[in-house]
Amino acid sequence: MLTLIKREIYDHIAYFLAAVILAAAMIFVICFSVFAIDPEDTPMFLFGLLTPGIVIFLFGCTGMGVSQMYLDRNWKISAFITTLPATRSQIFIARVIAGLLAMSLFFIPLIIANIILYGFFVSPVPVYKEIVFDIFTVSFLITLSSYFIGLQTGWTTKRVIPSLAGLFLTCILITLVVLFIIASIIRVHQKFISASL
Repeated sequence: MLTLIKREIYDHIAYFLAAVILAAAMIFVICFSVFAIDPEDTPMFLFGLLTPGIVIFLFGCTGMGVSQMYLDRNWKISAFITTLPATRSQIFIARVIAGLLAMSLFFIPLIIANIILYGFFVSPVPVYKEIVFDIFTVSFLITLSSYFIGLQTGWTTKRVIPSLAGLFLTCILITLVVLFIIASIIRVHQKFISASL
């Protein structure tokens, strides 16, 4: 199983490198906003700059899923590997684990950076913490969904159709995520306004 996971990582190393680079860029933006922007403007500044980064990562995860399945189908990778002592289930599990590792390389550094910065700059109002938790939870779930959409749409012999179908479905999911985030912000705001101080 470890060999299968290593092969998936090696075959799709560009996605792993892109996840690390994008996470580093977003951490830089978070640190910059905390130290250089007025604290009152920081949440909106972060939301405006981090949302495109997360959207790019969503499309990247969809592309990774499409790439994994498309290459497998057209290069007969699984057909070759099953001649060795490996089952189809093991190949699929290794593929999913590789996708989860790529997501971890993106989300874990961002979560750690937010925890550290939140520890240094604790707001007397816990609104930021709740919003960040909602954003990361929804972002991870939508990224996972986008990845599986990519796996589903990548299993075809045509190259353009799976990419377009995967991107279209991801755009629909992103719209739902943005609506959920806006609803979360409104809910937290109303909760703060109505709570006794």
